[in-house]
Amino acid sequence: MTYEFPGKGKVAVLKTKPETVLNDIGEVMQLAGYQDALPKDLATILKINISWQTWYPACSSNPWQIEGVIRQLQKDGYDRLIAGHNDTVVVDAYVGERNNKHKYVVDKYHVENVHLYEPHVEWAVYEPKAEMMVLHDIYPEGIQIPKMFIGKNIIQLPTVKTHVFTTITGAMKNAFGGLLNHRRHWTHAVIHETLVDLLSIQREIHPGVFAVMDGTFAGDGPGPRAMRPHEKDIILASADQVAIDAISAKLQGFNPMDLDFIRLAHEKGLGIGDPKDIEIVGYDISAEEPWNFIHEDTFASKGQKMIYHGPLKPLEKPLLRSPIVPWSYFASNFYHNVYWYPFVGRPRVKEALKTKWGKLFKSYDDGKAVLPGPEPKATAVAIGAVAAMIGVAFMGLRSIFRR
Repeated sequence: MTYEFPGKGKVAVLKTKPETVLNDIGEVMQLAGYQDALPKDLATILKINISWQTWYPACSSNPWQIEGVIRQLQKDGYDRLIAGHNDTVVVDAYVGERNNKHKYVVDKYHVENVHLYEPHVEWAVYEPKAEMMVLHDIYPEGIQIPKMFIGKNIIQLPTVKTHVFTTITGAMKNAFGGLLNHRRHWTHAVIHETLVDLLSIQREIHPGVFAVMDGTFAGDGPGPRAMRPHEKDIILASADQVAIDAISAKLQGFNPMDLDFIRLAHEKGLGIGDPKDIEIVGYDISAEEPWNFIHEDTFASKGQKMIYHGPLKPLEKPLLRSPIVPWSYFASNFYHNVYWYPFVGRPRVKEALKTKWGKLFKSYDDGKAVLPGPEPKATAVAIGAVAAMIGVAFMGLRSIFRR
């Protein structure tokens, strides 16, 4: 099946600066033809990205990204806007929306704010019309999606960054948290096919689909969290989720058609993934110096890949789909929030806050940025575990010396 829609194969790109970024976001949306893609008489969901509950450059949707989109929509008469948040097993979205200054912007413009995992949000089994590549196998009891998504427009709000599992993450990956529930980690072994299935579902349930991607800061390395941030001063917009991800990948230095989720979506007619067939309007990206971003793993993701694709594959279900699965959440939390952020990330954030975009971030809300220390719960558990191991070792040595 080939999907036809306004703006297919077209991506708008602009260079920007803090003084003009809100107007530039409106302009890039117009260049991409967003009003042709989004019916004005319908509610529009803004799918905000929170990849970490603390602010880290390029990690989560930026407050100016959200504000610029809301301003343009309200100016053009889109009356019902809904900010949508998902949680993850390692991120508290309520903390994240405050620390990333999302809540401040949403409240400022009186936009409805919905956390999709709250009890009052109904999830319903959806039977896709399109043939699914993997989701029926993963969820044989039925694919559940938020019922409130059906019949509404959606705007994905990703950032330009790399990802340990998909090389880059963007508009297609941003749907992952919104459309799948707490068991979404079951799909990581087949993440590329999952993203294609989810885009098929988006095309069925949303009358209009659009994306505004922020590359004011961009991140390379082991994303979506433990990245090296770079100021790139760029914003992108498109009604074609495949094309905008392809141009983001090209900017970062990757061949989009080498990325399975882009290639598969292109082959299924869900969008255009080959850059030579994409119309770019606005900024001529050929003038951009090569970014040469690198796709890397963290210690945690190396372990995960051993389970998903390596020698521990036979143990995937007991390790990640059984009552003992919280061990993996703790491992990720410990690595990122006890070790990596305090000792590696925090110094990078301090430097980023000195840049023009860092200063703009601080200017929102109370003019401050939260720079947390080691996460208390994970630290306490880790100390307890170390103490227990020391205790066991001591008792073992004691028994040996008594013989």
